[in-house]
Amino acid sequence: MLLKDLTELNGVSGNEDEVRDYIKREAVKYADDIKIDSMGNVICLKKGTSSCHKVMLSAHMDEVGFMVTGYTDGGALKFSTVGGIDERILLGKRVLVGEKRIPGVIGSKPVHLQDMSERSSIIKIKKMYIDIGADKKDEAEKIAPLGDYIAFDSKYSTLGDSLIKAKALDDRVGCSILLEALKEKYEFDLYVCFTVQEEVGLRGAETAAFSVNPDLAIVVEGTTCSDVPDAKEYEYSTVLGDGAALTIMDRTSYANKKLVDYIKNIAKNNGIAVQYKRTTSGGNDAGKIQLVQGGVMVASVSVPCRYIHSPVSVMSRKDYDSCLELVKAVLKDLNNKRDIMETLNNNC
Repeated sequence: MLLKDLTELNGVSGNEDEVRDYIKREAVKYADDIKIDSMGNVICLKKGTSSCHKVMLSAHMDEVGFMVTGYTDGGALKFSTVGGIDERILLGKRVLVGEKRIPGVIGSKPVHLQDMSERSSIIKIKKMYIDIGADKKDEAEKIAPLGDYIAFDSKYSTLGDSLIKAKALDDRVGCSILLEALKEKYEFDLYVCFTVQEEVGLRGAETAAFSVNPDLAIVVEGTTCSDVPDAKEYEYSTVLGDGAALTIMDRTSYANKKLVDYIKNIAKNNGIAVQYKRTTSGGNDAGKIQLVQGGVMVASVSVPCRYIHSPVSVMSRKDYDSCLELVKAVLKDLNNKRDIMETLNNNC
C-alpha cells in the first residue's frame, strides 16, 4: 500500500532523499516528464490533450524530526527539533538516527533526581538527550556525526475498523493521493509537485510554483484534528470521520473563495463527505504558492489527523478516501471546464 510505504520512510525536512527516490520510482510509471529542481522538489508533468490550462497539485515530502547538535561526556546525543514539535510528547520516544537508522531513546534526568520545581514544569529539549548505547563522547561522535538527521521510530498500524496510526501522515497522505491522481488522463496540463522543506518555512513550494506558474493550485495535506476529550466542540479544527477538510483561511494563506465553493459543490454533487477546517492556525504550501509571479488561485483539501507532528498521528481511512475521491472528482470536472479560470477570476 502506498501510504504504508510512504509513512515508514524517513524524510526529515532537508533530508527527503528516501521519500523522493520512492516517489520517482512510482511516478515514472505514469508521468510524461519528471524533473528534480535545485531544491529537491519532484515536479511531474501529466501532459494534457489540449493544454487548455495549467493545474498544480502539491504535497510535501518532508516530516518533522530532529538533528544532532552535540554530545555528553557519557556518549548521549544532544539535539534540536526540525519543524514544530511539542516538547511534552518527547520523553521516552524511540528514534532512528542517521542513514544507518541507529536506534535511540529520548531521555532526561529521572524523576527521583528532580527537585520540586523540575517536577512541576515541562522539561525543555535542552534538558533532554538521546541514548544510543554509546559509553563515551568520541564513540557517539563516530556513530552519529553532528548534523545527522533523526526521525521518529514508528510503524504503520491499524486501530479498530477504520483508523490508521503512523508517523508523517502530514503529509505522506498528500503524497499518496497525488501518486493516485497521476494515474488518470486529463485534457489540461497537470503538474504534480512533491515539495521539500514545508515544515521549516514552505521553502520548496515557492520554487516549484515559480517554475510551474500554474493557473490554479490545489494543496493536498494532512491537517489538525482536535475532536478529543476535554475539547469543546467550538474548539474543533476538524472531526475525524467527517470527510475531507476544506480550508478558507489559515496563518499563511487565504484560499480563493470561489474555488473553495466550486470544490465544495463538486463534493456535494458526487456524494463525497466534506467539512470545513474551523480554525485559522497553522499553514501549508498554499501560503507560498499563492504569492508567486502574478499570484495563483489556491485551495487546500486535507485529511484530518489527530496528534499531528508526533510519532502516533491517527487518521480515518474514510477521510483519506473522501480526500482522494474529491481530488479526482475536481480534476475530472476541470476536464469539462475550459473556461473555469475566467469564471473564477471574474468572480474573485
